[in-house]
Amino acid sequence: MLIVKDCIISEDIAERRFRCDLAQCKGQCCVDGDCGAPLEEAEIAILEQILPEVEPYMTQEGLKVVHEEGVSTLDNAAEPCTPLVNNRECAYVAWGTDGTAYCAIEQAYRDGKIQFMKPISCHLYPIRVDEFGEFKALNYHQWDICRCAMAKGEPLYQYLKEPLIRRFGQDWYDELLEAIEDRYGKIS
Repeated sequence: MLIVKDCIISEDIAERRFRCDLAQCKGQCCVDGDCGAPLEEAEIAILEQILPEVEPYMTQEGLKVVHEEGVSTLDNAAEPCTPLVNNRECAYVAWGTDGTAYCAIEQAYRDGKIQFMKPISCHLYPIRVDEFGEFKALNYHQWDICRCAMAKGEPLYQYLKEPLIRRFGQDWYDELLEAIEDRYGKIS
């Protein structure tokens, strides 16, 4: 494991190669699972604020769930997460004509309607962050539906540079690079 500030980081994040392949997986990570995407407390207020701009991108089913349950719900561990449609896809899923699941929040962001890209847990995926008191653990969440993504790409810490910096800051990311270089040698 690697340690950067208050984070314990799985070596998988330095060693595993990854690159999402939507053409293959069709966005199944937004559809399958036992609960919605984890949310930070501050993200709930953001979702409430931006909902009017995101609604045009959402499905009717997703809108109904959000209007009935709210922008967030609680998962099995009583932690905030996005609500689900029929205990399946995230309420914020938008469907492409080819059957690919896209994020309505991210689409509104890309269209310049909002300044919030999407929940950080989605942006960081397949890295999951668990908090243990004052420490955070960053682990690679290996899932069969991402098998096609594991066959290509670059190391996770490179592929997810932008969300890692978004979540932890540039100084933290620079320290991560130093820790990886110390462990594995010069980064090419």
